[in-house]
Amino acid sequence: MASRHPTDAGIDGAGVNAQPLFLLAMDHRDSLARTVYGIDGSPTPAEAQQISAGKQLVHRGLVEAVRRGADPSRTGVLVDERYGAAVARQARAAGLTLAMPIERSGQPWFTLEYGTLGDRSWLDHVDAFDPDHVKVLIRDNPGFGDHDRGTQQEKLAAVSQVLRDVGRSLLLELLVPATPEQETQHGESYDDALRPQLTEQVIGGLQQAGVEPDIWKIEGLDAPGAAERIVAVAQQGGREQVRCIVLGRDAPPKDLDRWLSVAASVDGFHGFAIGRSIWEEPLAAHLSGTFSEERVIDQVANNYLHYVATYTEAQQ
Repeated sequence: MASRHPTDAGIDGAGVNAQPLFLLAMDHRDSLARTVYGIDGSPTPAEAQQISAGKQLVHRGLVEAVRRGADPSRTGVLVDERYGAAVARQARAAGLTLAMPIERSGQPWFTLEYGTLGDRSWLDHVDAFDPDHVKVLIRDNPGFGDHDRGTQQEKLAAVSQVLRDVGRSLLLELLVPATPEQETQHGESYDDALRPQLTEQVIGGLQQAGVEPDIWKIEGLDAPGAAERIVAVAQQGGREQVRCIVLGRDAPPKDLDRWLSVAASVDGFHGFAIGRSIWEEPLAAHLSGTFSEERVIDQVANNYLHYVATYTEAQQ
């Protein structure tokens, strides 16, 4: 497939496109099998098919949201190849924005799902689906071990360079979990008292290592000032076209509404990627026999449209 320059995936030559991107995230794999389907270990072929069917059902909810008025040009899906190949093809055929992960699920440090950095067969999987954004999830914290952090940075820099060379957009999802010492010291205040500044440090360190995402997927922030500082770091050094979006972290609606409202008020934030908070409860209810497929579709559409409205209204 012909490669695309990141400017073709929502970033224009005059700076960051003001139009937000609202991604329905369903690229969960190991955690989904374990927590929603109750599967320990590798799913059987029949179980894998059941997981795939669930993702297609959730995607029907996103399609319903578009039918009810969600702007297709702002609507997208983040979905994996392992269980969501059919969804990826459907989203691409419908003209929705498509983002796909390349990291192996459930690993403490970045590991490719397919192939190795050396053989670049992982890029064949990307080309086969031709997503608008290639997503990588990482966990990092300046308090983690320097050796593991350095190795992860080197791998990410190599992936970043390959994607830039072939004109593909990198979406980097950054989780900054507390170390045991930070958890002991700050407890429930960690997210507000320490995580924002640690996030700034991690972003700066990754940039110095040669990691250059087009989009940073960032944990929710409670203060506009914290969001502004993170954007400033993400866009420093001539990176004005880089943008940030908010991740959902399976948070309750009141938390998500607050995070989205804060982000929407800050230049440099341009939307969200929310998953389990939208679809986990209705999907679990369907699997237990409580919800029909039609009710799942309706609830997913309603939840997605709620967060789109929350973000959009906060921009005004």
